[in-house]
Amino acid sequence: MARIIQTGETPAKRRNGHMRSCAEVLRLLAQKGVFDEEARDMSAFLVFNLREIYKTIDESAQAWDERNYWKKAEGLREKWRWSRTTADKLGKLILSEKWDAIPEVLVELIPKFQGITI
Repeated sequence: MARIIQTGETPAKRRNGHMRSCAEVLRLLAQKGVFDEEARDMSAFLVFNLREIYKTIDESAQAWDERNYWKKAEGLREKWRWSRTTADKLGKLILSEKWDAIPEVLVELIPKFQGITI
């Protein structure tokens, strides 16, 4: 029997889509002059996308764990841990309605998405 190869949605494809979405939202937020309701919604959108990015990383790392490449899996998780910690930080700021502190977190995200062309 031949081996079945999945050619559909992979964690990397989903991650790239989320990365592009985040880059686009960061670009739009940078163009806004004020932090209005739409900017708040965009910030919440970023939280969900950042969580999904880390979820795809965890899926990829699980595959390495199953092959007993635990060092490679942990290296991958560590490299992308910023997405989960930033999502948690941004989520707490949104829930506590500390809108003045959100732009600082967004500025920290910009270098992570500089290499993405939209």
